[in-house]
Amino acid sequence: MADAETKTRPTDEELRERIREVKDPEIDMSIVDLGLVYEIEWDEGTVNVKMTLTSPGCPLGPIIRGAVYAKVKDLPGVEDVDVEIVWNPPWDPRTMASEDVKMALGIW
Repeated sequence: MADAETKTRPTDEELRERIREVKDPEIDMSIVDLGLVYEIEWDEGTVNVKMTLTSPGCPLGPIIRGAVYAKVKDLPGVEDVDVEIVWNPPWDPRTMASEDVKMALGIW
């Protein structure tokens, strides 16, 4: 079973790249590049994603969460996806966003 799982398990990079396709609808930037994705873990067919949103009151949270679920669930070998929204640590684009996002947002 472990050999079969290894063959069908997406790599960490494949998981991250798939989630990178999800954009924050208000900013139109990748949630990975924004620094909103804190952790991606594989657990015997289930992918656990810990992420945050740009603000606790974000009305598009369910849409973003659903998009992450759909993108990851579509990968071969993935049986389930658990997307957990967390608020700690609080999102800070000055320290968590990629350099490209900082430039686009005007953060120095």
